[in-house]
Amino acid sequence: MQTEDLLLLFLFPLRMDLFQQKAVMLPLYLLAFAATIQANNQLLPGSCNFESNTCGYTSDADFFSWTLHKDGHFVAVDAAMTDDQDKEIGADAEQQREITGVLLSPALEQGEWSCLRLVYQITGSGSIEVLQRMEGKSFDKPLWSSQDPSDSWVISSMDLQNTTEPYRVVIEGKPGQSAGSSVAIFEIHISPGYCLECDFEESHLCGYNNQWNANVNWYVGGGGTQLVNNNINDHTYNNKTGHLMYVDSIYAKTFKEVAKLMSPMTTVPLSGCLSFQYQRSEERGNLFSVYTRDRLGQYQELWKAGTESQSDWSEMPGEWIPVQVDLKAPYSVQVVFEVAFNSPRGGRVAVDDISFSPEFCSTDSEPTFDPSISNCDFEAGLCRYTQVQATGSSWRRVSVKPNIFRNGDHTTGGGSFLLAHSRVSPRSGYVSRLIGPTLPGNTKYCLRFYYSLRGFNQTDQALAVYLQQISSQERIWTQGVKSRGIWIATEVTFQTTQPAKVAFVSTCRSFWDCGSVALDDISVSLGDCELTAGSLSLSLPGHCDFEAGLCGYTQDKQSDDADWEWRRGPTPTSYTGPRGDHTMGLGYYMYMEASPLVPGQSARLLSRPLRGSREPQCLSFYYHMYGSGTGQLSVHLDKDGEDVLLWQRSGEQSIAWLRATVDFQCDSQHQIVFEAIRGSSVRSDIAIDDIILEGGPCPEMEIRATVGSSNEIE
Repeated sequence: MQTEDLLLLFLFPLRMDLFQQKAVMLPLYLLAFAATIQANNQLLPGSCNFESNTCGYTSDADFFSWTLHKDGHFVAVDAAMTDDQDKEIGADAEQQREITGVLLSPALEQGEWSCLRLVYQITGSGSIEVLQRMEGKSFDKPLWSSQDPSDSWVISSMDLQNTTEPYRVVIEGKPGQSAGSSVAIFEIHISPGYCLECDFEESHLCGYNNQWNANVNWYVGGGGTQLVNNNINDHTYNNKTGHLMYVDSIYAKTFKEVAKLMSPMTTVPLSGCLSFQYQRSEERGNLFSVYTRDRLGQYQELWKAGTESQSDWSEMPGEWIPVQVDLKAPYSVQVVFEVAFNSPRGGRVAVDDISFSPEFCSTDSEPTFDPSISNCDFEAGLCRYTQVQATGSSWRRVSVKPNIFRNGDHTTGGGSFLLAHSRVSPRSGYVSRLIGPTLPGNTKYCLRFYYSLRGFNQTDQALAVYLQQISSQERIWTQGVKSRGIWIATEVTFQTTQPAKVAFVSTCRSFWDCGSVALDDISVSLGDCELTAGSLSLSLPGHCDFEAGLCGYTQDKQSDDADWEWRRGPTPTSYTGPRGDHTMGLGYYMYMEASPLVPGQSARLLSRPLRGSREPQCLSFYYHMYGSGTGQLSVHLDKDGEDVLLWQRSGEQSIAWLRATVDFQCDSQHQIVFEAIRGSSVRSDIAIDDIILEGGPCPEMEIRATVGSSNEIE
C-alpha cells in the first residue's frame, strides 16, 4: 500500500493569497479531521474517532491489549509490556518476545462496496496489518499491511468488497522491541463507494496526495476562499463553498514543471469506468494527462486532454468538462493526475468529483482479458497448446508413476507432463515446438512454468521461449541453469504491441548432445511478475511455501525428540531426502534429519492455533519420503489435548515430491501437527513443502504411491 504522511496533505492548503503558508499545526489539522468525520452522515458502522471510547472495538483477550489514550483521540499498543500482561504471556515470553495487539471491530453487515480509511502511526519500529474475519472461516483475509515508521500520522485506504456475510475488521499491531516503539490508530473511517472516488469535500481528501514539487503543486480550492486570478465554482455543489483540486503555473520557473495528484494504491483488482470532471483556464501552456502507476513505479497512460481545437473545449470559461475512461487494474495501481507546464503563463487546471463504476464506460469496450486460457498442468491433455509437426520431433505427454528411480511430474508427483527428447533414431537432431493460445497486444504479461533437464551438454539450446507474431518472433527466455533432474520454477515478464503467441522450443543439433526436456504447470497472468507474485503482495492465509520462514509454524518442545529443519538444496545424507524444494526447485522446505536420531524418535511441527469452523476444511501439502530406511509421516489434529490422526504414510514412497490432500472438520480451536518418525536407518529423511489450508472439501484425491512400478516413458 502506498501511503503518505498526513503532513503531505498540507501541500493542499486553502490559498488565501499567493503567500499563504503551506503547513499548519498538526493538532489543529487532526481536530479538523475529527470534526469532519463526526459531521459526515455517510459514515458506515465500524467507523471510530476514539474521541472518548472505542466504538465497540475490543482487544482480543489472547493477545496484548490496545489502550485508549487518557485524553482520547487514539488507541495504541506499545513495546512496554505491563506486569499483568507479562504474567499472562508466561514462560514463553522469554523465548518469543514479539508483542501483538489484536483489535476487533463489532460485527459489520455491509452488502455494498465500501472503503476503509485508517489513520495510524508506527513509532520506532513495528508493523500494522488489517484483515477481514468472516464468520465460520478459520483464516482472516489480509487487506493491507505496512512496516514503515513515520514521525506523523499516516492515512491508508483499502477497498472492502461487497459481501452478504457479516464480518469483523481485525487490526494487528506489532510494535518492535526497541525502546519507545508503538503502533497507534487515530481514526477508522468506513464510507460507501470505492477508495478511488473523491469529491474533495472532506479534509482527508480520500487519501489523495500531492507529489511535492518545489515550484508547482496541487492545492485545495473552494470552501468560500477567493482563489487568486480565478473564480472557480466547484463541480459537486456548483458554488464557492464546495472544494476541488487545482494546480496553477504561476510559480513555474523551468521548462516542463510537473505537478502530480496521486490516488491511494488500490488493494483489490478493479476493472470498469473511471470518471472525473476537469476544467482548464484560457491559457493552454500545459499538458494534462491521467496515468496508472504500479508498485514498481511504471506508468501507463489512460487519457490525455485533447489538442487546442475548439471542439475539445467549452467556449464558456469555468465550465466543467466530463471525462470517462476505462480502467483495467488486475494488480495494485495508483491513478495519477499529471499537469506539465512550460512557463509561468501555462494557466490552471482543476479536477473534481472522481468516481468509479464496475461497468465499462462503453458497451463496445473489450472485457478484461482472462490470461488463464494459457494455464495448463497437462493432467487432462494439452489444453489450448498446439504443436508444429513439420519442425521435427514433437513434445509428448507422458506420466511417471511414483518410483525410487525417476522423478514424476510437478503437479502431483504422479501425474502428466510434457517431454521432448531425442529417442533412438537415424535423425541427427530435432526441434520440438509447443505453441500457446493467442494473447492480445498492448499488454504486459507474466509467464510462469516449470522445467527439468537431463543430459544436455549445450544447455542454451535445450529450452527457449519465443514470442511469435504474424511476421516475426522474439526470444524472451533461454535456459541457463542445469536443473540436475529437479523441477525449476521460471518467471518471464514480457510485453507485446501486437497479438502474439508463446512458443516453447527445444532444439537438439546432434544426437550425442541431446538428453530430455520436461515441461509442466504453465501459467500466465496480467502484469509484471514482480507485481503478481503473492496476489497483490499479500500472502494467502493458510498458505506456506517456507521461502520466507516458517509462517507461524513452531516446533513441539514437549512431545518429540528433535526439531524439523529449514533447508535449501539436498539433505546431507546420500540416497535419501529431496534434491530441491517443490516450490521453486532452488528454494526452502522443512525436513527431519534422521542421522542424529535413533529408530522410533520423532519430530513434530505445529501450526499456529486455528479457529474452528462448521464448514469442511481442506489441507493439502507436498511430502518427500525417499530412502531405504524411511520411517513414517503422519498428520494429526490437536484439539484441547486430544490427538486425532488425519493422514499417515509409512516406508519409502518416491524420489519425487507427492501431493497429499486431507479433508477434515473441527468446530473448535485446534492445531495441525506434522509428525515425522525416524525409520530403521539414517536413510530416513522426510520432508514437507507447500502447505495449503483452505475451505473444503478438497477438489481431488491425491496420488497414491506404488513403489517400484514401471513408468510410461522408458
